[in-house]
Amino acid sequence: MRLRHKPWAEDYIKAHPEVVIADPESRKGKWHEEFGNTNPVHVEVGTGKGAFVIGMARQNPHINYIGIELYDSVIVVALEKVLEQESLPNLRLLNVNGKDLTEYFDKGDIGQVYLNFSDPWPKTRHAKRRLTHANFLTLYKELLPEGGEVHFKTDNRGLFEYSLMSMTDFGMKLVFVSLDLHANEPEDNVRTEYEEKFAAKGQPIYRLEAKFN
Repeated sequence: MRLRHKPWAEDYIKAHPEVVIADPESRKGKWHEEFGNTNPVHVEVGTGKGAFVIGMARQNPHINYIGIELYDSVIVVALEKVLEQESLPNLRLLNVNGKDLTEYFDKGDIGQVYLNFSDPWPKTRHAKRRLTHANFLTLYKELLPEGGEVHFKTDNRGLFEYSLMSMTDFGMKLVFVSLDLHANEPEDNVRTEYEEKFAAKGQPIYRLEAKFN
């Protein structure tokens, strides 16, 4: 992702702590208090400009959503989109690094993890940076309940094949696998910005759902 620096982003984010949580570590183990209910919490790691997590929050008001994005110049776009909505009380954003999830969540805080169009890190020496590498799977398993799921979408076939093998080798159960999601697109599929872009070019979208045994 090529980032365009937005010098105003940091101040804009700080001005909206009701959406972008300034001290997420203080919510660890207490996210039900933040949302004011005991509904399940689903997390998108690498939320980008927010189309997916916003769409999911609108579609499923009975589920709480948290979008995590490291780059302030990107998450500020998601923040702007959230503020344009009439009301999304079931959505929060975190401007943090996904590799530090255990600093912000306890076991059971999260019910499901979404990974959408993650950086493929194609070079072998960078494999540990892929969000479906065993190190990250260990992290998700540490936080998700028994039978918790990871849902993954990408346009990159190499990353998809790697992820299938990584999850299988980790002992996860593949619940759903599609090599062309839009050929028979589920009615409840919420598209990301990248998904719309690649679909317009006729590129297949790969998707999988995997469960921790």
